[in-house]
Amino acid sequence: MNAATETIGRDLGRILQALAGLMFVSVLVPVVWGEYYAIPPLLVSGAIPFVLGYGMTSVFREAEYPGKLHGMIIAALGWLCVGVFGSTPFLLIAWTVELAPAVLNTPAQTSTLAAFTSPLNALFESMSGFTGTGLTMTDNEEVLPRTLQWWRTFSEWIGGVGVIVLTTAILARPGSGSLTLYESEARSEKIHPSIVSTVRSIWWIFILFTFISILILWLAGMPIWGAINHGMTGLSTGGFSITDNSIATYDSVAIDFALIPVMILGSIAFPVHYLMLRGELRNLYADLQTRWIFGFFSAGSILLTAMVYFNGTYDSAFTAFRYGLFQYVSAMSCTGFQTAVDSTNVALGRWPAEAQLTVTFGMVVGAAAGSTVGGIKLIRLATLLKGIRHRISDVFYPESAVRRLKIDGRRLTQEEASREFEEAAIIAFLWFVFLGLGMFVFLTILPAGEYTLENIVFEVASAQGNVGLSAGITGPSMPTLGKVMFLFNMWIGRLEIIPVLVLLRTLFSRGGLYQ
Repeated sequence: MNAATETIGRDLGRILQALAGLMFVSVLVPVVWGEYYAIPPLLVSGAIPFVLGYGMTSVFREAEYPGKLHGMIIAALGWLCVGVFGSTPFLLIAWTVELAPAVLNTPAQTSTLAAFTSPLNALFESMSGFTGTGLTMTDNEEVLPRTLQWWRTFSEWIGGVGVIVLTTAILARPGSGSLTLYESEARSEKIHPSIVSTVRSIWWIFILFTFISILILWLAGMPIWGAINHGMTGLSTGGFSITDNSIATYDSVAIDFALIPVMILGSIAFPVHYLMLRGELRNLYADLQTRWIFGFFSAGSILLTAMVYFNGTYDSAFTAFRYGLFQYVSAMSCTGFQTAVDSTNVALGRWPAEAQLTVTFGMVVGAAAGSTVGGIKLIRLATLLKGIRHRISDVFYPESAVRRLKIDGRRLTQEEASREFEEAAIIAFLWFVFLGLGMFVFLTILPAGEYTLENIVFEVASAQGNVGLSAGITGPSMPTLGKVMFLFNMWIGRLEIIPVLVLLRTLFSRGGLYQ
């Protein structure tokens, strides 16, 4: 066994141990709500990754610190393993209720819970949760056991900041190894010079804002259990709900508008939050990404409101503004909460095509890097736009001219500008390649005429951007190939594609399939 395998095995073991800890902590929920039949499945679910993780960590405890290649493979494998092992609570609780052993006094089985007796559905829900996507295999979240409602919420809350960031905070391992893992999880912004101090500050800010979010929603009229769950999934921009029709179930203007600042908090980078909490409020407009967040949210919401109002989707300007504002912020923040659903109003899948594509644009771009959102991120959009303008304007200057590209207050040399422009262009290109692949798969497997092209573009962008808004395609009855495609889209979307491609190249190279 080589050194690389030992390093990867040791750090994967630590990630599995962290996951097991989350499951053991969650046992409090069935105890509080009296769902005692859910305790054995939850304990077994935690014991499996704990034993595996402990064994791997013990065997490889002398392994070297990870390098860049190791970090990317650990990130890709770590998120895949978390998705797989995180599915066991869904699977085991569903089968416990299905088999109904007399000693556990289980409730009656429901079609919603029975869907999780399928390992693929359970894996889909787990991966959707940890990647912060929010697309679901349930047809009625309200009838799920409170234990699974909590596990869905908890997985999104943890996934919003990052499983590896959590592990790094717990391990408190100094040096380049922690930095490598931190960066391999699609993060680069630091609050402090020390990466351990940075991730600990991130978690303190996240916990503080979680309590504030729950309080805001409760004061707006949401019941406390709903406020806890929606506060956590709203701040982490995950979007899982505990109600059948997402936020539309409450049909409350106050709750709709109370969720807007919660989703915006999750869209802003943690280093900016840290500076503002220290009283440096000028970062609200001085930071490029934060400035663009408010600009894009405002412009997109106004445009969407105009589209759904003048197309006659809604009767009044206020109703159009209420749904246009909420759905655009929900899309661009990659939260995925829905207020536009069939039972209360016009569903998103039946909005005008231009309105659906406007929402899709928000899902593709996302908000700030260093926050909890998905998409290609605003900083990359800024780099691409400024880089293109810089390249074109080069023609108008003499060859001897020394020019620098200015992005977010930084003046980049020609070499630095080329490197950042190249990175942004590669990720954007790959993003659209896999968006196209997902569209091709769904155009092939869905019945002809059942969904429009804009429905399919919308749904695939939602999965890959880790958003969770749905045009009605995702559900337990979706073809198996579609579920597998979305699992892949969610996985690569959360890690910004490169680490997954590095893992696949390594595996194919070892197998002799790639030279």
